[in-house]
Amino acid sequence: MELKNKTIGEIVAEDFRTAAIFKKYGIDFCCKGGRTITEACDKKDLNENQLINDLNTITKEKDDSLKVNDWSLDLLTNYIVRKHHNYVREKTPYLLQFLDKLCRVHGGRHPELIEINKLFTENTYELEKRMEKEEQVLFPLIGELTHSQQNNQAFLNLNFEKITNTISIIKEMFTTEAHRFESISQLTDKYTPPMDACSTYRVAFAMLQEFEENLLQSIHLENNILFPKIVDLKTQLN
Repeated sequence: MELKNKTIGEIVAEDFRTAAIFKKYGIDFCCKGGRTITEACDKKDLNENQLINDLNTITKEKDDSLKVNDWSLDLLTNYIVRKHHNYVREKTPYLLQFLDKLCRVHGGRHPELIEINKLFTENTYELEKRMEKEEQVLFPLIGELTHSQQNNQAFLNLNFEKITNTISIIKEMFTTEAHRFESISQLTDKYTPPMDACSTYRVAFAMLQEFEENLLQSIHLENNILFPKIVDLKTQLN
């Protein structure tokens, strides 16, 4: 993989294992995946050669991960709903319950919990709105687009415009969601429980970390794989 000639989003799209390397260096591969390695390193004053060496090391190892970059649009959207949307809806009630309990029991000694709870609660509402927009508007339109391609039918420019506008809105929502979890990560010291943490405290922080990882992977799948595929398909149909 010739890394210098690719964007960060393209690198992660080809091999998701590289996401862990970018995260270690504090580089946003989800919402800012359009940058090159050089641009990201210059911005954060990082050692570019060391980063490239780390990336090359992991990409040379045997890869048994899913090749989502080769999937069809329909398969991708179905996977996003089943793997990521369902996860959010399953885990959110437990996290809200745990965070509320932590605020009541430990909020006096750890006031940062109040802000963490506030950020997660805000994100819960916005996340559900975004997922509904994807499931009820964007993904059905993508299904129609795929059907048009498979049957050599014309796809209305009006619908292309609707897809483009919806993607723009969703990208803004992605950025807000990622920023909220960046704040949560900072407030939790990268999800490190304090010395006096009870079992609920530790479970909640572990779940928050897993929740963020799921969210970032979902954003990556759409920003760096799904949306570029739509642009390519639009070019083919035109």
